[in-house]
Amino acid sequence: MDRTRLRQPTVTVLTVLAVAACYYATARLGLLQQLVHGQVTALWPSTGIAVAALLLFGLRVWPGIALGALCVNITIGPSLSYVLVIAAGNTLAPLCSVLLLRRAGFRDELDRLRDALALVFLGALAGMLISSVTGVGALVASGTLSTAEFWPTWSVWWTGDAIGVMVVTPFLLALRRVRLPLDAGPARWAEAAVLAVATGAVTVLVTGVVGAPLLFLVFPFLVWAAFRFERGGAACCALGVSVLAALGAGRGTGPFAHHSLLANMITLQAFIGTAALTSLLVAAVVTERSATYREIKRLCDQLSGKVSRQEP
Repeated sequence: MDRTRLRQPTVTVLTVLAVAACYYATARLGLLQQLVHGQVTALWPSTGIAVAALLLFGLRVWPGIALGALCVNITIGPSLSYVLVIAAGNTLAPLCSVLLLRRAGFRDELDRLRDALALVFLGALAGMLISSVTGVGALVASGTLSTAEFWPTWSVWWTGDAIGVMVVTPFLLALRRVRLPLDAGPARWAEAAVLAVATGAVTVLVTGVVGAPLLFLVFPFLVWAAFRFERGGAACCALGVSVLAALGAGRGTGPFAHHSLLANMITLQAFIGTAALTSLLVAAVVTERSATYREIKRLCDQLSGKVSRQEP
């Protein structure tokens, strides 16, 4: 009994520390593509980590998000008081996102179209308004940004946080339910390998060819992943495409060459947001259709069994 009582707090503390470490590590990776004053990036994966952690482990892990956000912002932010405000916004945003999702009946399996729509519009777009308004407001109040820079910086912050939720959270939710398909034949494994290689190669190509606006060539592969491998394949491909596109924008190659920072930001965020939305919605529709087909088949088999038992 005593061991059980001690084990629960220990597991909670370790989970909180793990969430804080993951939040900090992904935040440092996101800052490699910083766009505004070394603090605002077009893709902030930490928000996806935070929302996924709250969905999987419960609201009790919020101190890990707060700790990770505080450690990140201390190294890049203004004075301590404004850093606390930014960290508070970074913590409240995913908390509100998860509360909105739970209120809407969200299921972690992402096996319904309504779940995908809820994650996009409630978890990503609505919830991340808190962190963006709080963070940019703190930067303006501290003098790091001018008043005229509020709205452009806010748009980068908000969409960066929202895209982090749309790209990273589905990947982590799908990763939790991944099981090795032992019954899959060689053809299935070969198809998965071809899809992964082709998606990566095409993404590198379209983000590395100077002056060629060919980003749309990636979408057939995202649809392929969603149709054939449903949530897991769509989430993996969307994450990989987003990372490669962000790296291309950082190098200033392909469609990101010879353009202003604002133009590159708009192009990158529009592409990542559209890619994540497309793969997420298509995968949800396919998963829901497959579940409906299996249920109909089960009912037909059940009805057939009842009829056969009643025959003389």
